Amino acid sequence: MLSFLFSNKVDHIRSEIISDHFSSRDENLSHDSSNPSILWDEFSSVSTAQIEQVLRSLKATTCAFDPCPLWLIKECLKDWAPLFTGIVNVSLQEGYLPITLKRAVVCPLLKQASLDPGDLGNYRPISNLPFLGKVIEKVVAGFLREHLNQFDFYDRFQSDFRPGHGTESALVKVVSDLLTSLDRGLVAFLVQLDLSSAFDTIDHGILLHRLEHLLGIFGSVLSWFHSFLEGRSQSVRIGSSFSAPAGISCGVPQGSILSPMLFAIYLLPLGAIAERFGLGFHCYADDVQLYLAFPANIPGAASVLEECLGEIQAWMAVNSLRLNPKKTEVLLVGREQL
Repeated sequence: MLSFLFSNKVDHIRSEIISDHFSSRDENLSHDSSNPSILWDEFSSVSTAQIEQVLRSLKATTCAFDPCPLWLIKECLKDWAPLFTGIVNVSLQEGYLPITLKRAVVCPLLKQASLDPGDLGNYRPISNLPFLGKVIEKVVAGFLREHLNQFDFYDRFQSDFRPGHGTESALVKVVSDLLTSLDRGLVAFLVQLDLSSAFDTIDHGILLHRLEHLLGIFGSVLSWFHSFLEGRSQSVRIGSSFSAPAGISCGVPQGSILSPMLFAIYLLPLGAIAERFGLGFHCYADDVQLYLAFPANIPGAASVLEECLGEIQAWMAVNSLRLNPKKTEVLLVGREQL
């Protein structure tokens, strides 16, 4: 039953997105073509010492598809590292991730302990991936982070997956901006956007377009990311029972090392919409906050916010994301009038 739920939930969400939004997809993507020059088209080779470091850093979690447990690999690290190094370098040079490393075991987890375990909609699909695939991902994530740092491709108001940018920095930024507005005698709207299964609905073609036209990624590097995204499958595990594997045509797996970085890249154009309307913006993974400060005696702020949210919703629809209005919250922040 859970297997059926997870495999059909994304298709249901995508089918609910109004079809005429997609007629403007090509125009939408043309706005991303701000940096089409080739900046990164091949991976550097990695050494055995680097792979040993990666093997030590990964958590000791074993996938059902792994041929041997991780503790055994860590026990024989010196023996395994040269073999892993060769496999990783061939994957990077060929721009190819073997399909056996793209099979996920989905372990359903309750989103919150207080939720009803009998309601299948209360479960989150967390992917348990083969260990060797995570080793390759860890290496690629390091190269991708260096590329983002070198050319400053980060959104300045995007937290997560960046050193020094975590939940604390995201909270401090938003609270500081709101308190500054209050000190200036202003009031503010704070909007917390909620996306439905955001990681699972990512369009692979759009993401690859972002990598190429926003980040300047070409050649075997782009081929590797294409291989990473395509041809994935998942099986749901309940106790000792496994469902039949189901193919995945969109999204990035929750539980993958690269997924948070790729999702942040997918959302890169979103901040420009907020800035165009004069709204503050901060994003941590798929949690998006918007805020608009204004004098209490000047009308029209609500209409500006409404227009901005309408454009964001249209942008999300074009990019195969669904804004969930039932869980999106709007808070009016101001000092009590005495």
